[in-house]
Amino acid sequence: MESRAIWFIAAVAVAAVLAIALAWRQRRSAQLRRRFGPEYDRVVQQKHDIRADEASLEARAKRVEKFHIRPLASSDAAEFAMAWKKVQAQFVDDPEGAVTQADTLIGGVMRARGYPIDDFDQRADDLSVDHPLVVRNYRAAHDIAARHARGEASTEDLRQAIVLQRSLFDELLVTDVQTRESRQSVPVAARRRQ
Repeated sequence: MESRAIWFIAAVAVAAVLAIALAWRQRRSAQLRRRFGPEYDRVVQQKHDIRADEASLEARAKRVEKFHIRPLASSDAAEFAMAWKKVQAQFVDDPEGAVTQADTLIGGVMRARGYPIDDFDQRADDLSVDHPLVVRNYRAAHDIAARHARGEASTEDLRQAIVLQRSLFDELLVTDVQTRESRQSVPVAARRRQ
């Protein structure tokens, strides 16, 4: 009778450990889904190995945590905004050049904010940590530019690339003043959770 009791207790303990592990994995997955949004789905669809995919997303977050990301000074934001207006004006006469300039300008804003600007894939991965909703636009714009380089994209496609790039550009153009204002509008308890 004692051996049955020991086996029963062991089975219950194993079941409890498995339940806790499953709950922890589900919670971790839910947190990553919330943080990365559509980027989570993109990564999981590409590789189909959820453990490895989630580990790669966590590695991205840890990499970006080491950066010193900062908002732009108001004067820098104004300069970048003026440069963007020039890019948009350039589109009329040189759509391909405008898309290339827009990408260069986004790289400049990223550098000014504290992001490293390695190759495109690393840049997009880094951006996905803090800007998960617009990084897909950035990837789509990059794909359009690559298709155009192969002669497979139209001027309308390039126009769409500029629109997509603009969504990321606008999100990156955060200033010290905007950061202070947004932090003041968030209750103190919520700020501690951020």
